[in-house]
Amino acid sequence: MMSENVVTPSLSFPERLLKYWLPVGLMMSLMFFFSTDVFSGEHTARVIDWLMKLFSNDTNRPDLGETNFAVRKFAHFFEYAILSALLFRAFRAEHRKRWQWSWAVYSFSMVIAWSLLDEFHQTFTKTRGGSLYDSLLDSSGGLFALLVLAIYFHRQARRHIKA
Repeated sequence: MMSENVVTPSLSFPERLLKYWLPVGLMMSLMFFFSTDVFSGEHTARVIDWLMKLFSNDTNRPDLGETNFAVRKFAHFFEYAILSALLFRAFRAEHRKRWQWSWAVYSFSMVIAWSLLDEFHQTFTKTRGGSLYDSLLDSSGGLFALLVLAIYFHRQARRHIKA
């Protein structure tokens, strides 16, 4: 019978939207909030200064400006790495294949677009500004996550072949 050969997804469309795309939407919403004045360099510097005072004495404390800069740039890189991994997961959904280049390309394309929109959004805030350099850093975080996933799935596939 033909109906026996049809593979049906285990989750309904709304369930797949919730499971795979809601985390992407939540991450993008969080990133949008991060790009407001609330998370400007001035505001994050206060928190970082407090943490530095909490965990180190005054003689050994690193420079606040440099530390704030490094933490903020790492945050850009890391949040876009997370977004990229979530996008890859959403495009892959319940597919049996572990890796497909098209999923990586779609994910990376969305990361690039979102990073450009994020920097554009920052041009409308009082204490922030858009930067193509930040967009490149954001995109590199997304690319890094996809490379980690590619290496992981490639190694996993090689293990299954050897077994």
